[in-house]
Amino acid sequence: MPDKTKPDQTLPDNMGKYWLMIAILGFVWGGTFLLIKIALVGITPFWLAAGRIGFAALLLSAVWGWRGFRLFQGAASWGPLLLIGVFSTAVPFMLINWGQQHVSSGFTGISMAAIPLMVLPLAHMFVPGEQMTLRRLIGFSIGFAGVALLIGGTAFSSSGAALEGYGRAACLSAAACYAVCSILTRRLPAVDPVGLAAVVLIIGSLVIVPVAWMTEGPPPRLDTDILLLTAFLGLVPTAAANLLRVIVVREAGPTFMTLTNYQVPVWAVVLGAIFLGEELPPSMLLAMTLILGGLGLSQLGALRRLFASRP
Repeated sequence: MPDKTKPDQTLPDNMGKYWLMIAILGFVWGGTFLLIKIALVGITPFWLAAGRIGFAALLLSAVWGWRGFRLFQGAASWGPLLLIGVFSTAVPFMLINWGQQHVSSGFTGISMAAIPLMVLPLAHMFVPGEQMTLRRLIGFSIGFAGVALLIGGTAFSSSGAALEGYGRAACLSAAACYAVCSILTRRLPAVDPVGLAAVVLIIGSLVIVPVAWMTEGPPPRLDTDILLLTAFLGLVPTAAANLLRVIVVREAGPTFMTLTNYQVPVWAVVLGAIFLGEELPPSMLLAMTLILGGLGLSQLGALRRLFASRP
């Protein structure tokens, strides 16, 4: 049993590859907002989500089958796996899509950046070796402040929508789904990561496809460009990124995985400025300093291990 007085000791010795993985995830998911904005010109929100998850499920299922459909490497845990499948893909996708109709985009960004603050107490209670410390709490709080500064005044400004309160609740509920599913994923028994990523997406697609059909009608006829873009969204930020997420959560822990959530708004702002001509906020340098400083403080043990592993 891990010594609970040493919260960083459960991290793997070779941390370099996990830092690289979360850097890739931050960049990929940060750029996803740009691609979704383009895709929504030719497809409805729920069918875009269904297309992404469905294509990713087919792709990873093919890889999973090629590997022999291996899943649990011992005792099975189907109940938590079913919950992970529903609440890590379909439900948060639907909550965010619905909620964004009634809240500012800044509030959605703040909601996703709050995931690390939600994971911290959950990991403290349910994941051995990931106990909450004052250093971690301060680090994550500093990072959150950096994200709030980066997003600016739109983070907490009112949208004026009649259902704004419900929209905010939907966005925060989506963030809570991601936080809880990270803990459940970590607590699963020994499992094949490819099989786990595939099954989660299969379950998600079984939920979101009928919901999209009921709310938005039959699948729309898509132009070739939108179809290819939807396929790309399913391939990279859904299938490949979901596999990386499973690996990081299972091997480096849910708290370490949450470092991605503070990177996503940074890349979203930078890529929006590069490709859409959006204006960079003047406070960006200070915001990035706060974000990187907070992440470094919260993961001081992991950073020490990373540099100690170098020759």
